[in-house]
Amino acid sequence: MASTSDIRNGLCIKYNHDIYKIIEFLHVKPGKGPAFVRTKLKSVTTGKVVDNTFSAGHKIEDVRVETHKFQYLYAEGDTYHFMNTEDYNQITLEKSSLDAPGLLKEGEVVTVIINSEDQMPLSVEMPASVILEVTATEPGVKGNTATNATKPATVETGAEVMVPLFINEGDKIKVETEKGTYKERIKE
Repeated sequence: MASTSDIRNGLCIKYNHDIYKIIEFLHVKPGKGPAFVRTKLKSVTTGKVVDNTFSAGHKIEDVRVETHKFQYLYAEGDTYHFMNTEDYNQITLEKSSLDAPGLLKEGEVVTVIINSEDQMPLSVEMPASVILEVTATEPGVKGNTATNATKPATVETGAEVMVPLFINEGDKIKVETEKGTYKERIKE
């Protein structure tokens, strides 16, 4: 058993007869009344995100998990295939258990969280950022750069990312996986 002081991003807990992963939390200490922890929980079985508030000191049942490195192989509909980089065993996961499936490039190494009790994969943690090539974008209009203007760009995985006007087709960009936002252009 853990308490609210152990809450952190990525912690898997049992809540409402399901396993949830904490994706966001905030400790709140109001001027009047007891402290509490406001959380966003994502179900690892359905992918549904719920908001919940735990009072300070509340006992939560954490799930013992192991992390393993897996390489993304390919997608088949809503099923994604991964291979363990240590023993080469392959697993398949549903699209709902992935945080950012649109930014997943073939050959990318990700961390898969596995429940220690029944060896079931719970969720996939992407690297903090990925480098992708821009495959399609409109050309930037000269003189339209007075503000922090952006335009949509399609990257090699098919995802759409808002990028600055100076980004062209063929450029490699770094994308933050948590928010799916542009970080910087990569020069080679």
